[in-house]
Amino acid sequence: MENVVTKKIEKEEVENLRFPNKPIKVRTKEEQIALVLKLKKAEQLGNLFHNKIEIIFQDEEGLKELNTTIWAVGEDHILLKKGVFIPVNRIVSIVL
Repeated sequence: MENVVTKKIEKEEVENLRFPNKPIKVRTKEEQIALVLKLKKAEQLGNLFHNKIEIIFQDEEGLKELNTTIWAVGEDHILLKKGVFIPVNRIVSIVL
């Protein structure tokens, strides 16, 4: 994701963000599967090795960037530390 302007935030700020219900883009079935597999890999890295990953997502104000660990991956949301959730349909990309 070169040349994309994001605002770097801390995970504590996520709980104050608002996420529209509408997905940021329509993903093909293959793109959705690839994203979920990448999220699951990030979850394993976070739980086993406490590895942080870069998540780029979009709230109602624009693109945000966050370096954190993913504790759990659900069908609709990912769970970060302290019960903070990010909707999967608002994730633009992750870097392991």
